[in-house]
Amino acid sequence: MSAAIRLKRFGTKKRPYYRIVVMDKRSARDGKAIEELGYYHPIEAADKQILFDAGKVRSWVEKGAVVSDTVRDLLNKKNFSL
Repeated sequence: MSAAIRLKRFGTKKRPYYRIVVMDKRSARDGKAIEELGYYHPIEAADKQILFDAGKVRSWVEKGAVVSDTVRDLLNKKNFSL
């Protein structure tokens, strides 16, 4: 199984929020996640928008999970390097 760290969408129309999750690459965007690592809430204040567990992210990357471009940009905003 090939895993990917990507976003899973929640919320209502025009008020989205996202969870940063580990999923099988072939599953649907809002399908079942293997593990939840954090969240991204774009409507919140800048300091509360992104929250994630750095240890879990690092361990999944070491296991071979591929990080999506969007999640990579979000992690870089929090000065987290892979």
